Amino acid sequence: MNQGEQQLVPSLRVTDLTKRYGDAPVVDRVTFYASAGEVVGIIGPNGAGKTTLLETVVGLLPADSGQILWRGEMLSQSQRRNVLFYLPDGVRPYRDQTTSQVISFFAGVYSRSKAESAAAIASVGLAPVLHKRVHALSKGYNRRLLLALGLLTPHPILLMDEPFDGFDLRQTREIIEVLRGQAARGRTFILAIHQLADAERVCDRLILLAGGRVRGMGTLDELRARSARPGASLEDIFLALT
Repeated sequence: MNQGEQQLVPSLRVTDLTKRYGDAPVVDRVTFYASAGEVVGIIGPNGAGKTTLLETVVGLLPADSGQILWRGEMLSQSQRRNVLFYLPDGVRPYRDQTTSQVISFFAGVYSRSKAESAAAIASVGLAPVLHKRVHALSKGYNRRLLLALGLLTPHPILLMDEPFDGFDLRQTREIIEVLRGQAARGRTFILAIHQLADAERVCDRLILLAGGRVRGMGTLDELRARSARPGASLEDIFLALT
């Protein structure tokens, strides 16, 4: 089955997902889908509800209403840990351990070989800091570590919060190549991104989120058509639709 055929049947479908704090909905009836081998971007400024949406989808936060389906079947909160792997923004796993020790631990948990660990390390460029403790890593290298850990997991869907924060232009392009390579092999990525230029480069489809609501969804060309702005940048489209 090629990627176009895979996208006919969404692997993950989120329907009318709502999360409230008090009476205020932070995620308000959000509906979207993601297919195998697809990179989906959740786009919006800080405070749009992106992180809350990811945390509710993966089950870290309980939803007030809505459904999450995996291959057409309801996915309970406890079942999500077998399908979805979440890489949050700002976390430093096992801060007092070295990068190498953390990689080895994850490889052991998921029965990955030394060759698979080495491939993950090489793909994200972690070799220069394997001896460093996690708390001493720069922001960019910590993100590389998180991505390497995600690549070592068997989960079909990786959700990442601000995956390019802390990278310069060249480093961002390198990581985009890693993600696109993984997607070409059938893995799905759902990325919460506020850097719109990065989102344009990496995402197959985009979900425009503002005030906890979806204001637009589709490919860049589809969003251009909806906003009646052919050739417009994602920034111009976002401002027009939100």
